[in-house]
Amino acid sequence: MDSSAINLPSPGRRRGRYSDSFKADIVAACKAPGVSTAAVALANSLNANLVRRWVAESDPAHKAAVQLARVQSAASDSVSPTVASPVSTPGFVSVPLATPNADIRIELRRGDHLVTLYWPVAAAAQCLGALQDWLR
Repeated sequence: MDSSAINLPSPGRRRGRYSDSFKADIVAACKAPGVSTAAVALANSLNANLVRRWVAESDPAHKAAVQLARVQSAASDSVSPTVASPVSTPGFVSVPLATPNADIRIELRRGDHLVTLYWPVAAAAQCLGALQDWLR
């Protein structure tokens, strides 16, 4: 279907209701291979977000999800509210090292020369100090 052949139900309408057949034509045009939803909307003087919503609403999975949400909302309205206890999340999580005896490995390259330094993890603070002194 050519998206330029779809016309508005009545020219000059800025907001209004569109017939189901008009929406179906727009959705069909959007689902054509290689066609942009925004291009179909633009060609028919429609808002692209409105057209995207029509496309989403035409999907059976979307309709089922909306229906489920309505049922859950109605069920939660009929049940008295309960106060949930807040979930505490730690600000810091320690991660154990796989090998506590591993070394810190630092590679320094200048031109063709490569220097590799190995420093014990247990002395990480001293390694930091040495690097800071060296970089000054």
